[in-house]
Amino acid sequence: MIPEMTGILAVLSEGGSHGGKFNPLDFSPSAVFFWTILIFVFALPFMWSIVFSPITEALYARDKKAEDAISEANDAKASAEKAQLATEAALREAREESKRQIRAARDMAEKQKADLLAQAQTEAEAERARVRGEIAAEKQKAIGEIRDLVVDLSLGATSKLLGREVQDEDQKAFVESVVGDLGASSAGN
Repeated sequence: MIPEMTGILAVLSEGGSHGGKFNPLDFSPSAVFFWTILIFVFALPFMWSIVFSPITEALYARDKKAEDAISEANDAKASAEKAQLATEAALREAREESKRQIRAARDMAEKQKADLLAQAQTEAEAERARVRGEIAAEKQKAIGEIRDLVVDLSLGATSKLLGREVQDEDQKAFVESVVGDLGASSAGN
């Protein structure tokens, strides 16, 4: 910096308003230029330590904050991606679990349906058998009542035909056997 300064001083000393000599107190453009350079050179270390140093530190601090923020953003992005992957995996697992539960519920419902249907069929068949038994019992009871009535009517008709009352148990047994034979032969047809 000193060689440039001597060059500037040489230029300033060659020309001036007072006979070619440099007058530092003159306000000519060359004097103003000289004082500006001189003040700048002497003020530069003070400006550097007082003004530029804090500005430089602030710029470095700002750059560090920006780099830290970028690093944190990248870390947050990576963390978010990991969390998203974990969430997607948990969601897939939950979907699979829900499918398994739905399948199990359907299977259980089908089994219960089949069990209920089988139970209903068994109960219906038992009810049919009971009703058939009741019908058969009522039929036998009705046939027995009709047989007794026919025997009584036959004995009554025989008594009227003969003109006397037929009370012999043998005759009653004979009429019952004839009526029973007729009932059996008509039931077979």
